[in-house]
Amino acid sequence: MSLAKISQIAGRGVSVPGDDVDTDRVIPARYMKCVTFDGLGEYAFYDERFGPNGQPKPHPLNEPKYAGATILLAGRNFGCGSSREHAPQALYRHGFRAVLAESFAEIFFGNSITLGMPCLVMEGRDIRALAALLAEAPQTELNIDIPNSQVSIADVSFPAKLPDHAKEALLDGKWDAIADLLEGLDAVKSTAARLPYIQAA
Repeated sequence: MSLAKISQIAGRGVSVPGDDVDTDRVIPARYMKCVTFDGLGEYAFYDERFGPNGQPKPHPLNEPKYAGATILLAGRNFGCGSSREHAPQALYRHGFRAVLAESFAEIFFGNSITLGMPCLVMEGRDIRALAALLAEAPQTELNIDIPNSQVSIADVSFPAKLPDHAKEALLDGKWDAIADLLEGLDAVKSTAARLPYIQAA
């Protein structure tokens, strides 16, 4: 199965500020009792967004002007804490297709890339500048240019970093290792058939 080659991402953005936002804040553990990841999107940042009785709290994701945003802006060390794969799954199923932050927890970063959801590192001042522009004009579209490592809004551009291995995986459509393995399953079987220790088993 051929995966999409991801080079450009465009969409509206929303800033969820704060450093060290861990995966339990992204998706509370009680919502991880699922067989598949379907439906996790509605629980993204749930305890940040809603009180004990389900009443909405003041939160960017509850603001109508940011409804439908597909690019998330965050702070330092985003996705830290436990290594739960549910966190990037919840964000992806909520509708996000990219995350811009000052830094990322390593496992969260890897799990996100495997979904085809780029996580790009930007300077804090640039993220704050983007957030200010979005606050004034939330309908303005952000454009992420992966080959050229930049993010633009209106006529302003900012540098954004993505490790070479992640950039290559996205640009080549090789971002999901399992899908890549399944695509080459015939070659795997052919190689296995030539190995004497597998035949003996």
